[in-house]
Amino acid sequence: QGRLVESGGGLVQAGGSLTLSCQASESIVEFSPMDWYRQAPGKGHETVAIMTREGPVYPNSVRGRFTISVDSAQNSLQLEMNDLKPEDTGVYYCHGLFRGENYWGQGTQVTVSS
Repeated sequence: QGRLVESGGGLVQAGGSLTLSCQASESIVEFSPMDWYRQAPGKGHETVAIMTREGPVYPNSVRGRFTISVDSAQNSLQLEMNDLKPEDTGVYYCHGLFRGENYWGQGTQVTVSS
């Protein structure tokens, strides 16, 4: 229950855009909060966007470039990423709290070339 599957990663040049999708096996509105985080080689886990009941929250590193949203019709969590930079490279994961349990996807690789 509460399975999450990411997609949409790939290779893009600096300045380009990608949109990631996190497909939920259950009703997306039952996951709260939900977030996207990334793991880069040699670096720790960094949260890049959180969707809370009060609205989205972003760290300074991506604010103005990344947008998190919920597509209720598609039962998915989206992450639109614009003006990508090489430092955005990493494996991106979605996470959600569903009925008191934490769930994570398997991750999708994003590589930004300079």
